[in-house]
Amino acid sequence: MEFPTDPNEMLRLRTLGELRLEENIPDAAIDRITAFARAHFKVATCLVTVIEAQRQLILSHQGFAGRETPRDISFCTYTILQQDVLVVADSHHDPRFRDNPFVRGEPFIRFYAGAPLTYEGELRLGSLCLIDPKPRSFSRGEQAELVMLAEHVVSVLVARTLNLPEPDLDGALSI
Repeated sequence: MEFPTDPNEMLRLRTLGELRLEENIPDAAIDRITAFARAHFKVATCLVTVIEAQRQLILSHQGFAGRETPRDISFCTYTILQQDVLVVADSHHDPRFRDNPFVRGEPFIRFYAGAPLTYEGELRLGSLCLIDPKPRSFSRGEQAELVMLAEHVVSVLVARTLNLPEPDLDGALSI
């Protein structure tokens, strides 16, 4: 299966390699964000992923077992192509996803909302995403909250990579 790529794909992949995010799995701060987001948005699953050349690497997961999926079936592959939150209210009505094995089978994705993990203002490395087996709407306010949480994920990832102090997440986790 083929998938769309970002015009900055080579720079994006090089940056992912330089950040060595896989070395920071698991990360308690990221896991707190995904646990909070799952409960706050009342969804079955919340993930933090990065999109590599051929796979989606899952850095944190709540409600999903596994550490990677093929990139060509990843919803997050589409999230990194845009600046805004990607919302799929009902995957059965979206031609990009209705035949996806994760829609047809476990985890039976119907609803998806993903905020890009944007690094240095332009490189979208992955996403903070919400998944549910029931279709639903996702308001502008909810999208703004998801973006704010994604920004906190990026700050934690960058702090880990550069050996900086952990950012204060107390305010972020009290939406």
